Order: sequence, then structure tokens, then C-alpha cells
Amino acid sequence: MSLRELLEFRRAVRSYDASKEINTETVKQCIELATLAPTSSNLQLWEAYHVTDKDCLKKISKACFDQSATRTAKQVVVFVTKQGLHRNHAQQVLAFERENIKRNSPLERQEPRIKRMELYYNKVMPFLYGRFFGLLGLFRKALAQTIGLFRPIVRQVSEGEMKAVVHKSCALAVQTFMIAMAEAGYDTCPLEGFDSKLIKKALHLTYDCQINMVITCGIRNEKGVRGDRCRIPFEEVYHSV
Repeated sequence: MSLRELLEFRRAVRSYDASKEINTETVKQCIELATLAPTSSNLQLWEAYHVTDKDCLKKISKACFDQSATRTAKQVVVFVTKQGLHRNHAQQVLAFERENIKRNSPLERQEPRIKRMELYYNKVMPFLYGRFFGLLGLFRKALAQTIGLFRPIVRQVSEGEMKAVVHKSCALAVQTFMIAMAEAGYDTCPLEGFDSKLIKKALHLTYDCQINMVITCGIRNEKGVRGDRCRIPFEEVYHSV
């Protein structure tokens, strides 16, 4: 299918065909494709929990209020954000970029580029993603507003705004996953109506994880798609400047 055909095919499927199984390895491959989605500063502060165990599926469905999309799902993928991994991931990305620069940059530009990367991932990222009961975010916000009086600067740096950045990056991965599933001929439904505490308990997640989205997976039945797709008129969302 073309991209347009994939996007037209992908619908929020509310009910799946109980007689049709989906391949676990194919779903896993679609999750792997989701890792190709862009993330802010390439920190990749998200993880996916691929649920195939029947008992765990029942617990996830209960946490999602036993919606038909979870009751009939063959598998579920739970995407979570883990902002606390920012230091570890920053060091992994930095180690990669050092070698990447050596492989692909002119010799005379390698040292300054590596130094910029080291400053960015050793200093800037820990400062931006660090959390301390909201206080560090307040300091960042005040600092950004002050510097912004004199030059352009990123102003969305409070702890709540940085949390939103992490969730936006995860959402890009979720969308990539759903498109990959559509390409495989499988259906999905993204859910935000759930009890996050119960989902964390079912998946044995730590307190610092945040549930981004629950994605049910399967093959739709005749009642899976509820009528035609509704979208706000394009003229209301498109602005040419």
C-alpha cells in the first residue's frame, strides 16, 4: 500500500475478530520499526511492553475499563516514557556520536564537533531533563525568560513542559508503530482511557514510568470500525504563511 492507502486503512478499531490470530514476531518487528521514529535530542526516553500473556491481557483490559478494544484484542503494546533514563541514554548517544563524527567528518572539524556534542550531552541534557520537585524547572524557566529578553531561546523548559517533550517523542514512536502494523495488515486502537496505576502493577513498572498510550492489536471484525472517519475540515487546520 502507498502511504495514503496505509493512513486510510488505519482506523481506531474497537472490536477484533476472535477467530483471527496475529503473529507475535511481526508485531515485535513493528515495534522495532517504531524505534526509527525521531525523538527530541535522540534521547529515546520510551519503552514498549508487548503483552501476549492471557492473564496479563485480562489485567490490562480491566485497567482499561474492559472496553471492547481490549476485551477482544489478541495482543497489546503499552508504550511508556522513562525520563529518568536521560543520563544513561545521553551517554550512549554521545559514545555513538564520537565515533560517528570520526567516521563522517573532515579531520579538521572532528575535535570541535566532538566538544560540542560533549557539552550538549554532558551538561545541557542533564540540566534540561533533571527533576527536583519542580524547583529545577522553575529555575530553568526563570533563566530562559531572562535570557529571552536579549535573544531567542527555548522557553518550554519547566518540569511539566519537559515531561510533555518526552511524551511527544513517544507519541511519534506510537504513530510509527501503528503505521507499520497497518502495512502488515494488522489493526490497532490507541487508548488513553485507562487506570495507569493498575497498568503499572500489571507490568511491574517502577513509579517513575509514565504510561503514554495503550495500543490494542488484532484484525478487525465487521463491527470493528464505527462508521465513517470524522475530521475537522482541512481549511480550518491548514494555514499558508
